[in-house]
Amino acid sequence: MDLLTSVYGGWRYLMDELSDPRTNEWPLMSSPFPTIAISLTYAYLVKVLGPRLMENRKPFQLRKVLIVYNAIQVVFSTWLFYEACVAGWTAGYSIRCQPVDYTRSEKGLRMARGCWWYYFSKFTEFFDTFFFVMRKRYDQVSTLHVIHHGIMPVSVWWGVKFTPGGHSSFFGLLNTFVHIIMYAYYMLAAMGPKVQKYLWWKKYLTVLQMIQFVMVMLHAFQLLIWNPCNYPIAFAYFIGAHALMFYFLFSNFYKRAYAQRKPKKEKDEKLILANGNIESEPNKNLEASLSSSFPNGKSSSFYQAVGKTVEDSYSATRHRVYVGSVNN
Repeated sequence: MDLLTSVYGGWRYLMDELSDPRTNEWPLMSSPFPTIAISLTYAYLVKVLGPRLMENRKPFQLRKVLIVYNAIQVVFSTWLFYEACVAGWTAGYSIRCQPVDYTRSEKGLRMARGCWWYYFSKFTEFFDTFFFVMRKRYDQVSTLHVIHHGIMPVSVWWGVKFTPGGHSSFFGLLNTFVHIIMYAYYMLAAMGPKVQKYLWWKKYLTVLQMIQFVMVMLHAFQLLIWNPCNYPIAFAYFIGAHALMFYFLFSNFYKRAYAQRKPKKEKDEKLILANGNIESEPNKNLEASLSSSFPNGKSSSFYQAVGKTVEDSYSATRHRVYVGSVNN
């Protein structure tokens, strides 16, 4: 009992005394457990319950939904980036070492609120995976993808609870900027073949992600050498290690997806190998020949893969760029 009492007392001291009192009463900020519960529920929905519910249903198309969703994410990310700039990073923040403004000044509260909304945005990104499940694109719902999306709200929660602003908000600044470009790309990709033929620059999104992680690592780890503003060093370790891990994941993906890519097949086949999924323009001749091979009228799973339209490559492109992993 003494041990439990001591542990509970230490936990309450951490939550009540060491945290930022300005954010204690904000939604989901009193304890990390609601956020953990939401993230675990998300994992269960996309890995277990969702596929069960979709088992005997046809996949949803969701083309218009995807366009609207990604447009909203572009606007949301743009606003978050703007708030990070005007509340700090273009208003006097130091790139070398920036303490958190714990006062209730207008600028200090504006940055803290922006951090909370950035935390909230990690829940809106769950819809990326929900749409994969609804479209029965289970190959995109990899374990890495789910862990990445599921762990982000929990990770960001600690920042909002203890350091809403200051040095660590540099990560959010870069991340929201990348998301503006990324979700704009997804929106355009969802618009179909007429737009997709101009999206030659998709691999550079991965490069942009890697540059982001390098900048975050350098910015965080510099405090290990010199920390003149007394910023909590634990958050420097946490953010830097997080960026390092994802840099290697994205780098490994880039090498496999682009640097070591095999020569393309003949152009008249019009096949593109994307993240383990064969995608092409609809092939009517192939459809006819395969249909004749199946007296019951059902086409093979191979044709279902080959017969995808270009607009369906949207989800595979999203997974390649955003998650940074390849499912073989």
